[in-house]
Amino acid sequence: MNTPQPTQPPAQPSQADEFQAAQAEQELSFFAEFLLFLRDNKKWWLLPIVLILALLSLLVIAAATTGAAPFIYSIF
Repeated sequence: MNTPQPTQPPAQPSQADEFQAAQAEQELSFFAEFLLFLRDNKKWWLLPIVLILALLSLLVIAAATTGAAPFIYSIF
């Protein structure tokens, strides 16, 4: 009579294998990582906030480095 053999669970990758696999992956840019974070965590409401902050930062930098400062500061 054939007795069923107990099945072995699949072998778990060792920690060293996981580190090697992570090292072999291509590194993403900051913006790609941020977009993946927004998509995976469903935090799309953060995108307009980040965009407005980036635009305001560019405006401040432009005002500080050009002669347009009096015109830009009059907007606010």
